[in-house]
Amino acid sequence: MLVSIITPSFNSEKFIEETYLSIKNQTHTVWEWLVTDDCSSDNTWKILEKLQKQDSRVKPIQNKQNSGAAVSRNNSISRAQGEFIAFLDSDDLWLPSKLELHLEFMLNNNIDLSFTPYHLIDESSNRLNVSVDMRLSGAFDYEDMLLKRATMGCCTVMVRKGSFNDLTMPLIRAGQDYALWLKLLKTGKDAFIFSKPLSEYRIVENSLSRNKYKKALKIWRVYREIEKLSLIKSCYVFSHYAVRAFFKLNQ
Repeated sequence: MLVSIITPSFNSEKFIEETYLSIKNQTHTVWEWLVTDDCSSDNTWKILEKLQKQDSRVKPIQNKQNSGAAVSRNNSISRAQGEFIAFLDSDDLWLPSKLELHLEFMLNNNIDLSFTPYHLIDESSNRLNVSVDMRLSGAFDYEDMLLKRATMGCCTVMVRKGSFNDLTMPLIRAGQDYALWLKLLKTGKDAFIFSKPLSEYRIVENSLSRNKYKKALKIWRVYREIEKLSLIKSCYVFSHYAVRAFFKLNQ
């Protein structure tokens, strides 16, 4: 069963080889790694070319101009040949059994969209003793995700490609993954969580994950500009997001 792995990259020379190794070490070996480089100015592209020569499953391309993560992911998605699509950013990692266990979960339960809990790591790949979505179980629908009852970290999501007509991410500079999950859930499908953490999400200084204001603004823009929610509905769901984010930050 071929899994297409979608990765955008931009100036990722510090981490991208480690990300590749976490894919190479998967117990499920039938995959293609579709990396779209967004005009990196460091050695990212040279590293990808080297990896491609070593492993034919690595399939990188470059954007013609710097266009952002949404365009980069969409360029990779458009080339996907697998029955399943998984997402992994260029600085995040998978545990070795990620694809095998996640794929087995979806196949055995006839699931079209799913995600898992994940661990946080620092820039040196050390665990931060924080895991996200660990207490969740069951299925989540569109309203659940508007209220951010689950995080659905990008590096944890897997999708059955043939079950959705449109897998493209909205062309916004931030929050495009969250907007895609909402778009998929609006079809009436649910997102199911597999309870075992199988991914490691890297916290990088000065990243969006570190800037709570920008992250909140990103969520608000998805509500108003992509989902076209009314001001009242936006305020309602945003208040739920804010409360959950506060308790997550201070747990």
